Amino acid sequence: MLIACPYCGPRDLIEFTYQGDANRTHPDPASSDQAAWNAYVYDRVNTAGDHAEFWQHSSGCRMHLKIVRSTTTHAIKSIVDARGERHHAAPAGRRKGARK
Repeated sequence: MLIACPYCGPRDLIEFTYQGDANRTHPDPASSDQAAWNAYVYDRVNTAGDHAEFWQHSSGCRMHLKIVRSTTTHAIKSIVDARGERHHAAPAGRRKGARK
């Protein structure tokens, strides 16, 4: 599977590290609601279709990405900078001034 890093261009999956499900909402850190924390830690949705995930380009620019991909075909629908939520098209090319 190729992931199109917005800064480095298309790269093989081996350069990226899966960081988790991007659909879950983190409970308030000060909360003592045991049910909310149990749901956050243990409950997972097994989606067949488009699913948002956090990834890091760990062997490249180290950028954190929010990727929407199909869990059935692995086709990437969109790539977003996870920190600024800036939208980047899935097949992004190299940007000017980007490091190799």
